Amino acid sequence: MTLVAARAIGYSLVAGLALATLAAVPSARPGSATPVASSGLSGDAAVRLPPVVSDATARIDTLVIAGRIDSNIYSTLDSCAASVFPLRGRMKLAWLVADIYEYRVDMTRDLRAGDGLRVLVERSLTPSGGVSVGQVLAATLVVAGDTMPAIRFAHDGATDIAGQYFDPHGRSLRAAFLRAPLEFRRISSVFGMRKHPILGIWRQHKGTDYVAPQGTPVRAIGNGVVVFAGQKGGYGNVVDIRHPNGYITRYGHLSRFATGTRAGARVTIGNTIAYVGMTGLATAPHLHFEVLVNGAQRDPRLALRDRGAGEPVPPGDRLAFERARDVLMAALARAPEHATLAMR
Repeated sequence: MTLVAARAIGYSLVAGLALATLAAVPSARPGSATPVASSGLSGDAAVRLPPVVSDATARIDTLVIAGRIDSNIYSTLDSCAASVFPLRGRMKLAWLVADIYEYRVDMTRDLRAGDGLRVLVERSLTPSGGVSVGQVLAATLVVAGDTMPAIRFAHDGATDIAGQYFDPHGRSLRAAFLRAPLEFRRISSVFGMRKHPILGIWRQHKGTDYVAPQGTPVRAIGNGVVVFAGQKGGYGNVVDIRHPNGYITRYGHLSRFATGTRAGARVTIGNTIAYVGMTGLATAPHLHFEVLVNGAQRDPRLALRDRGAGEPVPPGDRLAFERARDVLMAALARAPEHATLAMR
């Protein structure tokens, strides 16, 4: 039996139980969250579902974690998941969410106070008391009033984490471009006027700076061809990549280039092309990132937004996806007490 077929059967078996339970269970509301007992739901928070896997080494249960974003995804999960995951687990969950949405949202720039997050996630508990984060089964992220659901549906064609997640219509969350060139990032400045730290004059800052340790891998945000790799004035070591539809991305202040990064080389989205440094006009290690559209420099945050819908669920998996979607989204919305959701 194939993995997809097994998953379809499993979701069919639990769908009736999950949906029957929903009608009697009130919704959990986003906000500062605290865990509630499995005998009922009250308040916000991490809503415990009963164990779905139990053996001599580990027990796995499923939680709904809901919170309102005040500043960033770290502080949100640090608050609303503190009672169910240790610090390392909360950090891992934040990065899992960031990976799921990395083609749609830059977690360092796009989130605003009042946005919301809800996650259906597995939790593993060992007899010795160890607690760890498992798979994120479903999520919804609300950014500026726009609700973005994500439903996990692993299939043979998925090449990364985001490729395993789909919207309710069965379209992959992958897009033509990643929203950021670093996996671990924080921004020192955004597109606009700033005083250059070395030249000491105000000028238009044509891009975004990502502060990161020296040597952090820099990834291509999309498929393309390297048109320049070398030294260029204040950029120091820089790579320019030409993408389809008149897009060029530029990566500056690099410490060194990755093996094979040279003019004429083809790159694939997510490939490491270079490493963060402080060459050129830079006072500390960081990546300077630009997007040019038809030769004109554009704000990366705007230029990369909503660049195309992802690939649909393979036709042969459509029915299994729809069954999984209905069960997981119902569990995410209502947190049923007795739905067995983790399909291993």
